Amino acid sequence: MSYLNQMYGRRSKNIVATSDKNPNRVTGGLKAQGVDRFTMMSEDGSPQEIPTVQYVNSLEEQSRKQRAAITTLERKLTRCETAIEQLKNVISRS
Repeated sequence: MSYLNQMYGRRSKNIVATSDKNPNRVTGGLKAQGVDRFTMMSEDGSPQEIPTVQYVNSLEEQSRKQRAAITTLERKLTRCETAIEQLKNVISRS
C-alpha cells in the first residue's frame, strides 16, 4: 500500500485506547487535583457531593485490575492445594 493511500485512504482505522497507567495513581491524582467530585445544590438547598465520571471510571479500572489479580491468585492457590493433597496421598501410601 502506498504512503498516500495509507494516509488518506477510505479504510477506517480501529484505534483502541489502552491505558498502561497504574489505576491507583490515576485515582490518587484525581483526588489530589480536587477533581474527583463536584458539589451540586439539591432542590431543598442542601449541598450534595457527586463523583465525577472520570473518577468513577478510574475506580472501576482499579477494581477490574484487582479482580483479575484475585482470580489469578485463586487459580494458583487451587493448584497448590491440589499438589499438597497429591503429596499427602503419596506420603500416606508409603
